[in-house]
Amino acid sequence: MKFSLKHSLLLVPCTPGALAASAQTASAPAKPAAADEIAVRQVLGHYQQAVEKLDTTGTDRLFAPNSVVLETGSKEGTYRHYAAHHLAPELKEFSSFKYGDYEVEVTVDGPYAFALETYTYTIGLKKDPKTPIKRRGVATSVLRKTPAGTWQIISSHNSARK
Repeated sequence: MKFSLKHSLLLVPCTPGALAASAQTASAPAKPAAADEIAVRQVLGHYQQAVEKLDTTGTDRLFAPNSVVLETGSKEGTYRHYAAHHLAPELKEFSSFKYGDYEVEVTVDGPYAFALETYTYTIGLKKDPKTPIKRRGVATSVLRKTPAGTWQIISSHNSARK
């Protein structure tokens, strides 16, 4: 006898409690995707503001503990590691950091969100204030909604070019 998925039927046992819970979930008003998109944009905005202030204090709450950061061809580890060993020391060398021409596309899919950011940035260096560094950048981020209803970045990948 040949088995075919085309004509098979999968029966899943369902208790009355599970059926009631499923009905409640289906009839409960869903949080509009627009509100989640706004919340995701706020997380990304808080991160940008911190970088522009040259201060990573408190930014770890924007990232999941097991997050991963990829920057210009390098795996930097978790955000906490990246902030402590790369970003914070680098920001100490800057006199300014400004984003420009910022655009973001956000797609929310259940408890996950996907963001594509494009921007320019200008860095002022303390050691050479007359020669700013200007770049075009792009970043992709994956965020997950926590059980508490907040959004956290679980993966961030950015790169830049002249």
